Amino acid sequence: MNLSDELFDQIQKGESLTVEFKKSTNDITSDVYDTVCAFSNREGGYIFLGISDNGTILGVNPDAVEKIKKNFVTSINNPNKFYPPLYLSLAEYEYDGKIILYTYVPVGTTVYRNAGRIFDRNNESDIDITNNADLVFRLYARKQESFFVNKVYPVFKVADLRHDLIERARHRTRNDHPWRSMDDEALLRSAKLILSDRMTGKEGITLASILLFGPDQLIYSVLPQHKTDALVRVYNTDRYDDRDIIETNLLDSYDRLMDFGKKHLNDTFTLDGIQRVSSRDRILREVIGNLLAHRDFSSGFIASMVIERKQLVIKNGNVANGFGSLKLNSFKPFPKNPPIADVFREIGWADELGSGMRNTYKYTKLYSGAEPQFIEGDLFQTIIPLSTGSEIKVGPGENMVREDEMPYSPGSLEGKWHKKNFEGISKTEMMILKMVSDSPDITIAEIAKKIGAADRTVASNIRKLKDKNILTRMGGKKGGYWKITM
Repeated sequence: MNLSDELFDQIQKGESLTVEFKKSTNDITSDVYDTVCAFSNREGGYIFLGISDNGTILGVNPDAVEKIKKNFVTSINNPNKFYPPLYLSLAEYEYDGKIILYTYVPVGTTVYRNAGRIFDRNNESDIDITNNADLVFRLYARKQESFFVNKVYPVFKVADLRHDLIERARHRTRNDHPWRSMDDEALLRSAKLILSDRMTGKEGITLASILLFGPDQLIYSVLPQHKTDALVRVYNTDRYDDRDIIETNLLDSYDRLMDFGKKHLNDTFTLDGIQRVSSRDRILREVIGNLLAHRDFSSGFIASMVIERKQLVIKNGNVANGFGSLKLNSFKPFPKNPPIADVFREIGWADELGSGMRNTYKYTKLYSGAEPQFIEGDLFQTIIPLSTGSEIKVGPGENMVREDEMPYSPGSLEGKWHKKNFEGISKTEMMILKMVSDSPDITIAEIAKKIGAADRTVASNIRKLKDKNILTRMGGKKGGYWKITM
């Protein structure tokens, strides 16, 4: 049988998460079964025998075809070799006088093992995860269509949660919402935050309810890896310029992340139609809601929100349903932590499933004129482009520094900084002042490199500061230093 156009197209695209080539010209190689196992445990995929890793069609030796087909079927159907057994076979195709053997491996309904080992697929590789308890647990969770946050803790009661947090959620709902008239236990039951353990039948509050409404000590006792790291890396890119390590409930985490983002991101004037909106706040709402509501809480990866000079980067552990960049027109939303997402939706921090990506696209275009990126894998990444940046604020535009944005502190610069001194100073000038106050001997070239500007731009702004009698050069180019005279 001649090779179909569809299969030829798969070969032309090369190896990927769902396509694997094996030489196997004279005998079937043992790693073929690793790939069958990995495909079954991940998304399924196409296996071609008689093709090299780079896509060159070598062909299977005609005298070995029947032996390879027989050995494949025997091994895949042998529970001592492959468990649970799969009922697959190799189809024979011809291309340019060469024989190619092919099989499609469907997604399995359970976890599969080859020779007692568990394999998962990552990009173009088959990964043995047998001894990685975290990855094995996540694989089983995917297969069982269960959610880690639905884990039940019968030992804990509603009284162990914080009533004030439940009350906060209750009052964030609309006025006619049913939660308004419910007591705490009824609210939790309504939100599916009290469940029965499937194995023991005992009822209790869930991990989701503890993450949403639990005191910090209780959260730490059940999930010690729970943490969100908020960072600014504009000047000190090796470490950070500002940081907030957040190890608390999801409601307070949301507020702290929003405050951190508002502190360091410009709130520029944007119009949505004829209505003025804060694109910055809309973006933060979507990315922070996604960061908290859809992360894989079983993962030991520390979720992070990092503000850099030209981008905002969000990363969190993820139960992946695919790998690579997500596209707006082809994205298919998949629920990650439904009970948490449902609470966020009821209190106005999220909309329907899948709307976050559309909203983030919309408001990022308004905010910086660019498109965000969403990259799915065992880590989920959201990248929001920014037009320009500073340690005071990061965002598009060279707006003048407002009074409420001034980094004033009584002890800074030996007490010589006063709010009135910042009037009429641009953000670039402010950056230069901060850098020369930290390093009086810094050069124009070094300043330009750190703020991502041309030398002449820095020199021009320094001249403006000199004209305003704010900055003076003491000594020559070599051995001299900057002095702030305000």
